[in-house]
Amino acid sequence: MSTVTGQLTTLDGWPVAGGTLTAVDAGGVQRARGTSGPDGRIVLDGVPAGPYTLIVAAPGHDPLARTVSVGAEPVTALGVLELNRAGLAVLPAPGTWVIDPVHSSIQATALHIGMSRIHGRLRRFSGQVQIADPLENSSVEVLIDPTGVDTADEMRDEHLRSADFLDALRYPEIRYKSDGLRRVDHTHWIVDGLLTIKGVSAPVPLQVEFHGTGPDLMGGLRAAFSATAEVSRDDFAIDWNQSVLAGLLAVGRTLRIDIDIQAVRS
Repeated sequence: MSTVTGQLTTLDGWPVAGGTLTAVDAGGVQRARGTSGPDGRIVLDGVPAGPYTLIVAAPGHDPLARTVSVGAEPVTALGVLELNRAGLAVLPAPGTWVIDPVHSSIQATALHIGMSRIHGRLRRFSGQVQIADPLENSSVEVLIDPTGVDTADEMRDEHLRSADFLDALRYPEIRYKSDGLRRVDHTHWIVDGLLTIKGVSAPVPLQVEFHGTGPDLMGGLRAAFSATAEVSRDDFAIDWNQSVLAGLLAVGRTLRIDIDIQAVRS
């Protein structure tokens, strides 16, 4: 007899509680079954030696099957069993998907005096994703209100809204419009597009990860994406800076953009 151990997690490492692991022998007979705890760990006690098919099932996740040979050792360690969230492989259906700003975020990160990072959010935006068939013909357009910049410091935010940076009074809109979509694999894509700030447009590719589709609490259908990009301030004539010691700049010239999007099918 052996004890079979393992841990159920999501693809990004979060533990999956309440999942079941069932051991079925070569004759199709269930020999053991266990449930994962809050940390995702699962234990099957008293499993006889021999070949088994292990079946993993957890609410909200796709099932997983694995073969294993249990020997005479007291413990058979399976290691980590990663589960796909249900719907991950289901691409969004063709049509218009409207971005839900309440459950989405756009964050920018800049290097400050060459040592640490300052984070800010653009809190007011809208947009939609137009899913096409084939998917490579899809498009996205987002409008951002630059007055919604928020770095948790009002004096700094006012400076960012001024002509030194976003010049929000003269240019009340930041726009991103895609002009191409390239597939990397079944969950990763590159969106090519133009970002327009202060009336100046420059290409900014987005590295996009698709997180799946699923129902929401009101009977709608949602799709989730995350994306990252790097934006050079020089491309948009946002060149204000101050030198602090031997050419060290107060604000880095490159911004990292992190985006999380939920879109609702219209």
